[in-house]
Amino acid sequence: MTNAIITTDRLTKSFGKVRAVKGVDLRVEEGTVFGLLGPNGAGKTTTIRILTTLLEPDEGTAIVAGLDVVKDALSLRPVIGLAGQFAAVDENLTGLENLEMVGRLYHLPREESRRRAEEVLERFELADAAHRTAKTYSGGMRRRLDVGASLVGRPKVLFMDEPTTGLDPRSRLVLWELIRDLQKEGTTLLLCTQYLEEADNLCDRIAVIDLGTVIAEGTSAELKDKIGGEVLELHVGAEHLPRAAETLRGLGAGEPSLDEDIRLIRVPVGSEGPTVLLDTVRRLDDAGIAIEDIALHRPTLDDVFLSLTGHAAEMAMEEAEEPEPKPEKRKRRRDR
Repeated sequence: MTNAIITTDRLTKSFGKVRAVKGVDLRVEEGTVFGLLGPNGAGKTTTIRILTTLLEPDEGTAIVAGLDVVKDALSLRPVIGLAGQFAAVDENLTGLENLEMVGRLYHLPREESRRRAEEVLERFELADAAHRTAKTYSGGMRRRLDVGASLVGRPKVLFMDEPTTGLDPRSRLVLWELIRDLQKEGTTLLLCTQYLEEADNLCDRIAVIDLGTVIAEGTSAELKDKIGGEVLELHVGAEHLPRAAETLRGLGAGEPSLDEDIRLIRVPVGSEGPTVLLDTVRRLDDAGIAIEDIALHRPTLDDVFLSLTGHAAEMAMEEAEEPEPKPEKRKRRRDR
């Protein structure tokens, strides 16, 4: 087993009456991609901000690359990188100038800053736009430039807070490939995401966080095994959803869950898939409820999340996290 490069112990943070993080314990092994999976408002971003020294916890401790995020904040900042939820680029500078500026903030010599900037632009397929101002970039290009900025200092640990939000499918795949390449080069990545497919494809281990608490942790396969067996999915008319779910209670290995937006009912069925399928059809037919579509499939991370929380991963929570740091706070963090 490799050494842990990120550890947290009972990490807690509140904003007024809202407890955004409630005793989060994490252990991230060096050289891995670790996923922090959960819906908006779950506490993911607040946790990331604590680990990157943007916020101080109310209680608990966090160690990153052998350094305490509070006591050793100044020493820690040069060895980590952060790609936040929104592109933080200067629109009036060119792509090259943006990256050179970041290099200088890392105290790299001028020539090395230019060389690193050019390398990053090439890697992110932005070399042709290097001398264009960032305000002429598309949304996907700005996002890639922002992620690239987090790599200029060659961070030992890279924190990525929903890095593919707003990206088109092609740019998303490019970023996935980059994450895999960075891991091969020895970088440890903590990937904060609400996209189940992303976590399934990229992460060695995943912590599921909901309402500020880690509710499950393991590999993708281990988390799916928590459900076990197959999952039955069926669509019925919107007017029949609650009655259909009630009709199916007691079937399978767990209680049915509803997604009213797409009129979907999911039922974990364990190893009795065919039997539950037949019983489902009979029960709904006896109840006079028409089935629009029905199928059995192996469990996904979405099924895991529904099983653990009772709601979909993309569902926004009422308890919002603390707002984005103000520009002056972000600037102060980069002064190294």
